[in-house]
Amino acid sequence: MIEILVGLNVIDTESYKFYRDGMIPLLTAVGGYFKYDFTIDETLKSDKNSKINRLFLICFPSHTIKESFFNDEAYLAIKSTYFESAVANTTIIAEYET
Repeated sequence: MIEILVGLNVIDTESYKFYRDGMIPLLTAVGGYFKYDFTIDETLKSDKNSKINRLFLICFPSHTIKESFFNDEAYLAIKSTYFESAVANTTIIAEYET
């Protein structure tokens, strides 16, 4: 299992909700899921000086499936339509295999 801890700075919650609604069926179809998902009020420390107001742990069955998911044309279309305008920055905090 591949787990990725991600911090986002979501600036448009409505567009981000549409992104999530569109990508979750694709994620579950490949055996992926969100293990944890939080909204947070304050970032006390960040290596990148980036604000984070959303934090989640996303899981994939394997590295190959993760790569395939993020390069899938359907996912990329949803990402370009909703994610790119909804999120100011993305911080990959950690990625590891369990």
